[in-house]
Amino acid sequence: MTLEAYIAFCIAAIAIVIVPGPTVTIIIANSLKHGTRAGLLNVAGTQAGLLVWMAIAIAGLASAITYMGVWFDVLRIAGAAYLIWLGIKLIRSKGQLTAAAATAPRGGFFFQGFVVILSNPKVLLVFGALIPQFISKDGDYPNQLVLLGLSFMVIATVFDSLYAFAAGNAGSWLSQKRVRFVEVSSGLCLIGGGLWLALRGR
Repeated sequence: MTLEAYIAFCIAAIAIVIVPGPTVTIIIANSLKHGTRAGLLNVAGTQAGLLVWMAIAIAGLASAITYMGVWFDVLRIAGAAYLIWLGIKLIRSKGQLTAAAATAPRGGFFFQGFVVILSNPKVLLVFGALIPQFISKDGDYPNQLVLLGLSFMVIATVFDSLYAFAAGNAGSWLSQKRVRFVEVSSGLCLIGGGLWLALRGR
């Protein structure tokens, strides 16, 4: 691909990453309640999930989804239910800032980030619609896909980590009332994302 096409992809990837979605919401919420380390573990988990998505894309995303058939729908519904559950849990929280007052997710923050990214609609957008537009038909498909996939991962790591650091440091001066507002807003966003994922179909 040309340098211009690669730069255009990076700009598009940044635009997608910086818009808060399920992944960013979880990173911010956990960084506020458990500290920056929890948010960074979420980020690490999302990167592991992105590697899985890239492997699926290399194998052929469309054909993989068709082959999986009903199991892809099961994964989609399970992911949607998980997002809704996380949203309800956030809404029911009491805005407590200390780590002792908040319970870490089962399986840890890394696994939570991994699960959330697997059901994140943004990733379907990136690997199913965005990346194919920038791949040259005359070039080597797998190598181009790996380059763009890894570039997206780097961009996501940088900006998601910035969210984690910002939220983690903010936790020291945010009042309980403001944290409660963030929790409710984040919870509603997660529930909305889960409902959208469940109703959109394949």
